[in-house]
Amino acid sequence: MVKVLITGSNGQVGSCLVKQLQSCPEIEFLAVDRNELDITSEQDVIKSVNEFLPNIIINAAAHTAVDKAEDEVELSYAINRDGSKYLAQAADQVGASILHISTDYVFAGDKQGLYSESDPVNPQGVYGESKLAGEEAVINACSRHIILRTAWVFGEDGNNFVKTMLRLAQQRDSLGIVADQFGGPTYAGDIAAALITIAKDITVQGNDFDKTKYGIYNFSGLPHTSWCGFAQTIFDKAVEQKILNKAPIVKGINTEDYPTPAKRPANSKLDTQKITNTFEIQASDWQRALNQLSDYQ
Repeated sequence: MVKVLITGSNGQVGSCLVKQLQSCPEIEFLAVDRNELDITSEQDVIKSVNEFLPNIIINAAAHTAVDKAEDEVELSYAINRDGSKYLAQAADQVGASILHISTDYVFAGDKQGLYSESDPVNPQGVYGESKLAGEEAVINACSRHIILRTAWVFGEDGNNFVKTMLRLAQQRDSLGIVADQFGGPTYAGDIAAALITIAKDITVQGNDFDKTKYGIYNFSGLPHTSWCGFAQTIFDKAVEQKILNKAPIVKGINTEDYPTPAKRPANSKLDTQKITNTFEIQASDWQRALNQLSDYQ
């Protein structure tokens, strides 16, 4: 029996992992959120891991409030760096692998074209800096690691862009949406499915698992779009599904017209070819994931 420990179980990805693993009888899993396991406590992490003895740890816990992170620096690093380090160290001690979720914010966002896994990192804010520190901590603590960099995550649970747009569409006739930031919206359910596929590959192969598969992977959605384009697609789908009577008028605005405490990457377009070539995992089909928008309300 394969044993999987999931942190951040009430988050967007964590909740999808729990739902999907319920239909995997060959996997025993323990799903914990911050109330059940404080990953910033090294002692608590060691105790939980030693009691459950997982084959795989999936770290879906993170401090993801990008703007709040600019003020909550210590908390961001405690969760995103230290918590990740403690989980990776514990994984190493019990012979487990760790699958760790990271972000497009580790990049500056000023490149032309797609970001590959080997491109130089240069985070522009506390969130990205703390997540990059978490990546480095995981790499240094456990050789059996998979780091999954993703972007623009949305799902049925938690707060996200899709839910915000559906709410605002009920309140306004027109909306100004940023049109000069580009990326790949990523459905949380597809991230969960990708992580489960990788976990199965590692555990089914066992000692025969190709160790060169460990490392960093990009995983996000296609086709790439802007926030403005993403919003327009959400509204069009909502009208088709009769969730909205009519779509609000979407007006494209520039980043400087919508100032935020944290700087956002202008380019979050990730090259996902490596994960497709290695694990046969396709990019997230984010448009398909919007076909049941009633689940997001």
